[in-house]
Amino acid sequence: MKQKLCHHWNILFCLNKYTEYFRDKISQLQNDKKPSFVGRIDSSMIMGEERHTMIKKNTGPFSTNGTIILASGSPRRRELLADLGLDFEVHPSKAEEPAPLSGEGAEEYAKRMAEMKTMDVAKHFIDKTVLGADTIVVLDGHIMGKPADDAEALKMLSSLSGKTHQVITGFCIILPNGETIVQAVSTDVDMRTSGKTALKSYIATGEPMDKAGAYAIQGIGKILVLRVRGSYTNVVGLPVTRVLDELIEAGIVATREK
Repeated sequence: MKQKLCHHWNILFCLNKYTEYFRDKISQLQNDKKPSFVGRIDSSMIMGEERHTMIKKNTGPFSTNGTIILASGSPRRRELLADLGLDFEVHPSKAEEPAPLSGEGAEEYAKRMAEMKTMDVAKHFIDKTVLGADTIVVLDGHIMGKPADDAEALKMLSSLSGKTHQVITGFCIILPNGETIVQAVSTDVDMRTSGKTALKSYIATGEPMDKAGAYAIQGIGKILVLRVRGSYTNVVGLPVTRVLDELIEAGIVATREK
């Protein structure tokens, strides 16, 4: 009887030790988690509305002279700015995207869209630096938008397969003094030759549906890309180097001091 009781007590003792061990490990993991963003998130984010506000934690290599307003709801652009350590708020533009004008080139169209979106938000932030952008995919001079359905996504991806196309991002910066900077950057992207079965499998992931040209290079869509010639971040949605140069020259961004 005593042997059985000792055996049971040994089992309980071991279980207690294992419980303590795993509790300590879980606590350690929770303490090690560091949020990418700090600051405020307004109630409209919780309600799922288009207007969002977020402030980046100061951990990157650059600092900002005042808060930048990002006139875009793109998670890719938000992440690119966040990686730099910039302080910014997200206020997406609600401006409609009209079709290109007759005879309007792709770069001019991208710049016009970027300026239109930026101005739509800047009117609410007169004393702030506002940054907006618009990215388009161009094949043989034809501007490709976002696919309306799976069939259109397949048509777009089939036309891009095995060919070289351009990804053009127009960006606009409106400074607190009212000065407006509008530029466009173009990157050549070589696509691998992909069969319809592979393309349909990619489309089934749902990723192409809100992307210009029906693919995301930073996501699963990277499997369709053979080579990028130029700015990679431009294909993602923002030519970071060019934008950063303009912000530094304007005195809005500086290298963070240790």
